[in-house]
Amino acid sequence: MEARITDNLDQLLQVLPPDIRVAVEAPPVDGELREIILDLGRLPEARFTSTTVPVSHRLVDHTDLEHVTSRVGEFGKDNRAGIERTLHRISAIRNRTGRVVGLTCRVGRAVFGTIDIMRDVVETGKSILILGRPGVGKTTKLREVGRVLAEEFQKRVIIVDTSNEIAGDGDIPHPAIGRSRRMQVPEPACQHDVMIEAVENHMPEVIVIDEIGTEQEAFAARTIAERGVQLVGTAHGNTLENLLMNPTLSDLIGGIQTVTLGDDEARRRGTQKTVLERKAPPTFDIVIEMIDKDRMAIHYDVATTVDNLLRGKPPRPEIRERTRGGEIEVIQVADEGAVPPTLVEERRAVTSFAPMSQLPEAPEPETPTLPTTVRVFPYGVSRNRLEKAVKDLKVPVLIAKTWEAADAIIALKSHYRREPGRLKDAIDANRPTFVVRSNTQVQIETMLRQMFGRSLDSDEDMALREAEEAVQRVLDSGEPAELMPQNAYIRRLQHQYVEAHDLASSSVGTEPRRRIRITRG
Repeated sequence: MEARITDNLDQLLQVLPPDIRVAVEAPPVDGELREIILDLGRLPEARFTSTTVPVSHRLVDHTDLEHVTSRVGEFGKDNRAGIERTLHRISAIRNRTGRVVGLTCRVGRAVFGTIDIMRDVVETGKSILILGRPGVGKTTKLREVGRVLAEEFQKRVIIVDTSNEIAGDGDIPHPAIGRSRRMQVPEPACQHDVMIEAVENHMPEVIVIDEIGTEQEAFAARTIAERGVQLVGTAHGNTLENLLMNPTLSDLIGGIQTVTLGDDEARRRGTQKTVLERKAPPTFDIVIEMIDKDRMAIHYDVATTVDNLLRGKPPRPEIRERTRGGEIEVIQVADEGAVPPTLVEERRAVTSFAPMSQLPEAPEPETPTLPTTVRVFPYGVSRNRLEKAVKDLKVPVLIAKTWEAADAIIALKSHYRREPGRLKDAIDANRPTFVVRSNTQVQIETMLRQMFGRSLDSDEDMALREAEEAVQRVLDSGEPAELMPQNAYIRRLQHQYVEAHDLASSSVGTEPRRRIRITRG
């Protein structure tokens, strides 16, 4: 990932009183400037990433406050103003008569290239709700999502910008939102009306909303989702459990209702007669909890997660983080049943993956001609499974440590289609590239057989070998496993194999992607 940051800091400093501006330009500590605080009768302060320090020995007076307010845009009913064509935000504190007695001058930054950690989720086209504490970077991610969907995926994106925080102050939006269109909101209480207006008047494919905070806005979001528009928004609350207990916003994830069960049903469930259940389908399909700027928890199936929470079962989201080297690692894998079929292949494959580039999808490579002994570099493919496959098939393969030293690349399909950095370099250097659909022993062996022109096993043999491998994983870890889609006859053979090992299996999904899911029972 190559992040690019635009902060227009000079334009913010220009609105400050001269002596305070000089002090801020020569900060007494290292770190990124976040806010400048001007409170009447107190020392002006600069808030950095990890500390707050005074920047002058002179107390702030009304002249200082008026100096700033006269040089920024008009304050709205939310007591926020901005500087035209920038993302800076100036928030006012007023006394009982309405006079400004304090200012928070927040540095706005457009950071390009930060959604690699969640890009595959955004590409699903599902509605996404982002949660997190103030200052963790929700709005920055939201701004970048709008730009990527509008520019790279050519979607019609409307940003409902309540306080001009996403696209900046003034009538011309900040370049950080790309080709997205921005609708301003005259006052916060009108946000839900503008959301509905955006759908009815401008035919968007995607609507981006920051800070859904009222029951009316939650209802508007549901109305938009029911019209088939993708929603990407943020809401107050750190976790999905917090949101579920919020009576105002719980409708975003389905809401809660009290249900009285019959005696037989209560006995069958092993619960009391009065239970809590989800009231409706969630407005948002996926919830992302931002733990911090480079770490997040992803709930892929909100409906299932809410149902489990109401039954007392804690959720197990996928947890990702960005390392210091810029790579994305999955440090906790979600339950198999919590991941929708469209993401199952990638979910199986990932233990770590490189940052995604922003290039169009690559075509499938043709099968190339290789030397007798092949040095192979695995990209996104399990090295241990590749070594075992080479040993079992007795093929002349050496595993290279870098793509530069390799004769060929074996890449996971999900990685290849996004062409991350090192893989793109290898393709540009004309390294033959083979693609495996998923990170399983069967898929890797199949690719090696194709590389060396060896006869392949029958579909039945391959399906049963995949079932054998999955059964062993379930026995070892206790975690459910899903197999590749198969026809009804082969699924029946897989069911029989699983049953012989005292495990449970069920068919999930719809044709032609119907497949077997294996559990302990």
